[in-house]
Amino acid sequence: MIIRALVPGEEAQVRALLADSALPVEDLDQSMVRFVVAVDEVGAQGAIGLEAFGSVGLLRSLVVRPQARGGGIASQLVDALEADARRLGIRQLVLLTQTAAPFFARRGYVQLARDATPVPVQGSAEFRSLCPASATCMTKHLEPESIHASGTTQA
Repeated sequence: MIIRALVPGEEAQVRALLADSALPVEDLDQSMVRFVVAVDEVGAQGAIGLEAFGSVGLLRSLVVRPQARGGGIASQLVDALEADARRLGIRQLVLLTQTAAPFFARRGYVQLARDATPVPVQGSAEFRSLCPASATCMTKHLEPESIHASGTTQA
């Protein structure tokens, strides 16, 4: 399994994967969502999206094909998305989920009142209309890429 950025020509596979899991696809033509995919010789087995709003990012649509679940693909996708977000200068990630709050809590995400979300993210289609009000809102603050786990800065 390879985890990498979506390449041109794979959009239809990712849309189908999202739609099959009842995740939003209605705004993908209008939104600037960057996808990371997990691919094997058959095609996309998982995907995750990032919609950037300055220093805040909206983590969107983590999905793994049912037959590929349980092998750590979701964690690898989140790790790759967080690394990408850091490279882009994103310092906070926000997400909405109806089913994966325990998974994200194990990865350091905490619940956030939906109305406490940064205003630019609240203006996204996902917040305005695509995700129900009952979805759990979560956030995680990211350390800058140049900070090591020990807290020292790279030279």
